[in-house]
Amino acid sequence: MRAAGRAAWARVWDRVAASDPGLLRLTAGLRTVASIALTLAVLSLLHASVPHLVAGAMSAMVSTFAIREKQRAGQAVTLALGLPVALASVSLSALLNSRVVAGDVFFVLLIFGAVYSRRFGDRGTALGLIGFQIYFLSLFIGATVSALPRLYGVIGVAFVCSALVRFALVPETPTGTLDRLRRAFRARFAQLVTAQLALLDAGPDDMEKALDDVREGTARLHETALLIQGRLEDGTSDEAVARLVQRRIADAEIAAERLGLLLLTARSAERGHTLTLHLPGAPVPSADRLPVRDGTTDTLRHELEALRLLVLRPVGADSGTGLAHVRNRLLGYREEENLPDASDAVQDVFRGIGEAARAVLGLRIAVDGPQDESEDTPATTRSREELDAEDVAIGGSEEAEDAERTGLRRPTTRAAVQVAVGSSLAIIGGEFLSSQRWYWAVLTCWIVFLNTSSTGEILVKGYRRLLGTVLGVVAGIGLAGLVGHHTWTAFALVLLFIFAMFYTAPLSYTLMSFFVTAMLGLLYTLLHTYSASVLVLRIEETALGAACGVVAAALVLPVHTDRRTNELLGTVLARLTDVTEAAVDQLSGGAPAELLDKARDLDQALADLSASTQPLTHPITPLRARRDTARFVVALLETCAYHARYLAATAELLPTHPSIAADPRLRDAGHRIVHNIGVIGAHVADGDAIGEIETGPSIASLLRPGTPGTPRYGRVTDRVLRHLQRLDEAVVGLARPLGVPIPAPSK
Repeated sequence: MRAAGRAAWARVWDRVAASDPGLLRLTAGLRTVASIALTLAVLSLLHASVPHLVAGAMSAMVSTFAIREKQRAGQAVTLALGLPVALASVSLSALLNSRVVAGDVFFVLLIFGAVYSRRFGDRGTALGLIGFQIYFLSLFIGATVSALPRLYGVIGVAFVCSALVRFALVPETPTGTLDRLRRAFRARFAQLVTAQLALLDAGPDDMEKALDDVREGTARLHETALLIQGRLEDGTSDEAVARLVQRRIADAEIAAERLGLLLLTARSAERGHTLTLHLPGAPVPSADRLPVRDGTTDTLRHELEALRLLVLRPVGADSGTGLAHVRNRLLGYREEENLPDASDAVQDVFRGIGEAARAVLGLRIAVDGPQDESEDTPATTRSREELDAEDVAIGGSEEAEDAERTGLRRPTTRAAVQVAVGSSLAIIGGEFLSSQRWYWAVLTCWIVFLNTSSTGEILVKGYRRLLGTVLGVVAGIGLAGLVGHHTWTAFALVLLFIFAMFYTAPLSYTLMSFFVTAMLGLLYTLLHTYSASVLVLRIEETALGAACGVVAAALVLPVHTDRRTNELLGTVLARLTDVTEAAVDQLSGGAPAELLDKARDLDQALADLSASTQPLTHPITPLRARRDTARFVVALLETCAYHARYLAATAELLPTHPSIAADPRLRDAGHRIVHNIGVIGAHVADGDAIGEIETGPSIASLLRPGTPGTPRYGRVTDRVLRHLQRLDEAVVGLARPLGVPIPAPSK
């Protein structure tokens, strides 16, 4: 029973880890709530008044969530610098409280400086955020000069409590975060295998849902891989370890996605296309190829379950012959003689399982060090030797970053000017609505500019904030009536809403706004300023602030959504060119290059592009054709990125891998792809650019007929050629929706 209980707990924990990679949302929510709770406890012992309790709670919240640096030393320095910034901000607010014009002018200048400071990295962003939020806090509680000494003490207590929680009660280290992210990667890998198993068993009526689950699992696994890549430098002991883990994560992601594609091919009447795994709503291939039940498919189901077990088994639990036997059996499918007697498509699935098992083994070795080899079979030994050879080949240095833009072309400067203008409009309009609570409009205008880069993004964010505010007002009215003047009950609900706010923030901006507004209704109740009219005013000020933000974004140094997406699309194409060109050159016998870093840059650029297209793909957009085109283009680029990642991962194995050799044939095959990507990039940058897509014989025509006794590297070369073929097809397919000329096929 004890073992069953541990297994059940492990399953629950794996689900939590998969839903919240690295427990980043849980940690942020717990740390913020703990900081506020500790601050309230200390202030209550000091017999602080309710306004001071509110001030302390909000100061603790700001001093906790503003700090985003990953290293503890940097966090301590930023927190120490944040205290004098907060004291200066509350002092100036109190001094200027009775001077309306001077106070408003200073508030606009403070907003400009807070946004402009983002150019100085995480520390500049944190200090700017603390300065703005504390100034807003002083307006919220009506700070006066006579109250400053007590406010200084309250803010000091809040910062000390925030530091105590951050560094002692709810500590977070880069190494610990990376370990939790790796656990989340393992859990999501297992979930993807489960979805792939459902795809194998799905009937004709269930294929669409099963395929959607595989798409979602593939995207979630890629999301976790990106999170890991962003924390490797801080979370590992040295650069060599970081590069090794990065390589093994990339291997596992490629193996998992390839296994899904092979299963789709085995279920379909035609070879599965990678685009199907990335494009929501893509046509479902006809499922008439794989029989529902026979000996081979039963074995395939069993081996997919075994792969899932191998992925899920926690570190330290893989001793003993049982798991070693499973691992050896799965790795054995990398040998031709161990494949079952079945069709080529089904045999490819077994090969894919073997490659996925090898990726799991490589990740275990990279993370946990050498494993027990006493139970190894020859196939497992060969896999270990290949991994050891790859480890020797991994190394290199980082590339220099691109030159930064200057002047008003710099994004932070442009955003600072825009938000200053928008805030000025919000102050003027907010004063007409309420001379007491005009700052709500300014807060909304400020918030809709955070982490946005185009007019469309600001419009969508403003809409979501308004919707969340309206729903939050309804909840706030109901809760205020229930709680009444029960101070500590209200504070307990405030803590609950703050946790929910931080936990849901990355998932839904509407939900976050809902919890913020409901929390504010309770705070107004505590300050004895609550009324239904106040919360209705909150809606009006929110709508005004969002409108001012949109107007400023549209009229002042505007960055239209089309322009922003075109810029990011150009960046993605440039990164795709870098990866493809370098990988093909190395696979053709050229000099080694930093392919892992290039692939990571491609993934990040693609993630930025996907985020920027949200205004175009939002469900409420009336431009349906444009929405479908944007989704199709992003899906094609994700397909290109998948094939480019595979080429880069394979090229990195040269020249030490015993199963791969350079093949000069690949250089000519890759030249056309690189040329076509360049033509598309030029057309995106300048619609009048001269250039035409090159077409010609299929790259697959370079494949030589297989003959008995072909060396092992021949199969790898064939696989590389197939990925080049798919990349070539995807690039040509990308040209069509982007309006790039394609020559008519010759008759």
